[in-house]
Amino acid sequence: MNIRHCLYFLILSVSITTAAIAQQISAPEPQTGTIIGTVTDVNDGTVPGATVDLEGPSLADHQRVMANDSGFFKLDHLNPGISYRVTVKASEFADWTSPEVILRPSQYMELMGIRLRIAQAVTTVNAVFSTEEIAREQEKVEEKQRVLGVIPNFYVVYDRNAVPLTPKLKFRLALKTSTNPITFLGSAFVAGFGQAAHLHNYGQGAKGFGQRLGANYANGLTDIMIGGAILPSILHQDPRYFYQGTGTKKSRTLHALSTPFVCKGDNGRLQPNYSSLGGYLASGAISNAYFPASNRGPGLVLSTAVIDVAANMANGLIQEFVLRKLTPSAKNQPQ
Repeated sequence: MNIRHCLYFLILSVSITTAAIAQQISAPEPQTGTIIGTVTDVNDGTVPGATVDLEGPSLADHQRVMANDSGFFKLDHLNPGISYRVTVKASEFADWTSPEVILRPSQYMELMGIRLRIAQAVTTVNAVFSTEEIAREQEKVEEKQRVLGVIPNFYVVYDRNAVPLTPKLKFRLALKTSTNPITFLGSAFVAGFGQAAHLHNYGQGAKGFGQRLGANYANGLTDIMIGGAILPSILHQDPRYFYQGTGTKKSRTLHALSTPFVCKGDNGRLQPNYSSLGGYLASGAISNAYFPASNRGPGLVLSTAVIDVAANMANGLIQEFVLRKLTPSAKNQPQ
């Protein structure tokens, strides 16, 4: 092989090598993508510190980041054309998993709809706390239930997993209701209406109004204490209204109207509402001691009981269809 051939061979070799290198340079790897998102709860509040896991077909495709104080996270350097899933976890919330995500080269994707729900497993605190402790915590929640943030709405339960009240808590709830200032204002309103309508033979003026106020408050007190605490404790019945919230309007209406006659026992089963009915009759009977003599008798007992039953049915309808929307603390409670 002469020098010329050697040069040709050298030039050919260099050309082939250069072409191979140029081919490699001209075919760069696909550019990576990015996924961002913001973790929120069902009420659109941000969830800081949530754990965000990215899962791909291999361990090399796995990433884990933490959402910042604004609930924001970022997953970058992601290979295009690969199937990913994003799982978000946070304390006291159920896990959220995205549908399949496949990025295009250089794609910058915002993952939408990350809304965490309260974990159903919260009810497993029964294994840690006693039933009495759970009932006490639930009763604390009920004491904060106020229509428009003002009017007490203590005797309604929105949690389907509510445990029965202990006798102590039944008396506590009754006492808190009967001594609330709004209860006095309600009695005063009814007394004013009775005065204007000349109901019962109390007369007019400040004395008549005071007598009506005392009688109305005494009626409410005996009804709450006997029908809401004493009899429920003896008969092991729950004096609260259990919000249904689901089903047809007909089923919810029947549920509301049955309140004076059907209640939930401490054993969780439905049973005749002897506590409420007994409270109505006892309140009417006791009212014979302080109503005017001309108004006393069996008619007073019956009319008082009928009015209380009708009021309880009306209250059930209002609870079922109206008051939850007007009770701020109830909107975030499970049902």
